[in-house]
Amino acid sequence: MAKLWGGRFSKNTNELVDAFNASIDFDQRLYHEDIRGSIAHATMLADCGIIPAEDGTKIVAGLQEILQEIEAGAFHFDTALEDIHMNIEARLTEKIGAAGARLHTARSRNDQVALDMHMYVKKEVAEIAHLLWNFEEALLKVAKQHNKTLMPGYTHLQRAQPITFAHHLLAYFNMLQRDFRRLQGVWEGADMMPLGAGAIAGTTFPIDRFAVAEQLHFGKVYANSMDAVSDRDYVIEFLSFASILMLHLSRLSEEVCLWSSTEFGFIELDDGFATGSSMMPQKKNPDIAELVRGKTGRVYGHLQALLVTVKGLPLTYNKDLQEDKEGLFDAIDTIKFSLTVYRDMLLTMIVNVDRMQEAVSKDFSNATDLADYLVRKGVPFRKAHEVVGKCVAHAILQGKFLPEISLTEYQQFSPLFEADLLEVLKPENCVAARQSYGGPAFGENAKQFTMGEKILQQQRTVLQDFHDNL
Repeated sequence: MAKLWGGRFSKNTNELVDAFNASIDFDQRLYHEDIRGSIAHATMLADCGIIPAEDGTKIVAGLQEILQEIEAGAFHFDTALEDIHMNIEARLTEKIGAAGARLHTARSRNDQVALDMHMYVKKEVAEIAHLLWNFEEALLKVAKQHNKTLMPGYTHLQRAQPITFAHHLLAYFNMLQRDFRRLQGVWEGADMMPLGAGAIAGTTFPIDRFAVAEQLHFGKVYANSMDAVSDRDYVIEFLSFASILMLHLSRLSEEVCLWSSTEFGFIELDDGFATGSSMMPQKKNPDIAELVRGKTGRVYGHLQALLVTVKGLPLTYNKDLQEDKEGLFDAIDTIKFSLTVYRDMLLTMIVNVDRMQEAVSKDFSNATDLADYLVRKGVPFRKAHEVVGKCVAHAILQGKFLPEISLTEYQQFSPLFEADLLEVLKPENCVAARQSYGGPAFGENAKQFTMGEKILQQQRTVLQDFHDNL
């Protein structure tokens, strides 16, 4: 089949060049955006008197028929036609004749593909925002169920201070809030209409770019034609968002793997979200968490790849920019899978409350509270830290924990210790006493629950705005 750009050439391209140059194997997923953008372009061309109104009507009808063909699986994608844009245009001309050949008036594939990508990213941002909201809601729901579930908090993967499972999950809830905010920034970058920039320098035809932007629900129009066709900031911003989101999911995945191990025993994953071993009958593996953790590196790779691709490109369009798609598409698929499966895995897991309680009762994570006890009696913190450190060393030598040391033994290290220290050492009291803003006290968690519900409600408004502006 003759190339739509082949007028200047005297021979056909090599078959290997066709295969290497083609993007139809992956960019065909842009078909809906390409057709919708072409309908808006054709409508504008007819309204502005650039093409006959009759041809505009034929083009719109033909494109709508092609959309039905693609969605019915009846459309043949041809590698020789390189990409989704030329496949659709060739089919349109085949269907309606000369009118179809008018569609590309006043545009280039450069601004056409940019338009498709902007529309596609907006659509995917809206879908991912909904999945992210669902996951946030699930985290908050599980956290509410475990406001009184005590567990050890860790630093350096060593037990540090008593907290609640709710407080731990709320930390991830806060991370996801920031991810949602970053996703809003991605939307803002994608919500800019490039069509009409042409190949580099606009067009000599009296087009109305703002009418196209309004028809396609774009909030802004690129003010510079060279920027419009070469900008991939919004894709990089998406991949940056995706990388940070996967970072957060990967950290949670590591904890799920630890918590579900025999050594921790804090949670048990539902059978529907775990796998076994082909050799070892007893195994129950947290493969979903491991896969999410593993796929994080691949999303990082997509961000790095595009940064390296774009960093040396002179203005404006270069074929290198075709490399913006596969990494983006894969990152989108990875994120959507991860958010969906993680929400369901979290909601179905069993939390071993007694095991967590036992863990926090059989350690020295209450040592800081004992130091604070002395501080409230007037001992400088550094001195109190030293005294309690000696108490801990003494307990370890005795094979005991702090609540098991007698008052007489404590008073060997400081006469300020009194019988009420045993109340201070109880894990539930350690948690309840930490009432500083953002702390793990039960009342502070309750405030975070209320704040979280408010944030989710605000995000619902954003979701609706995204939906209304697709």
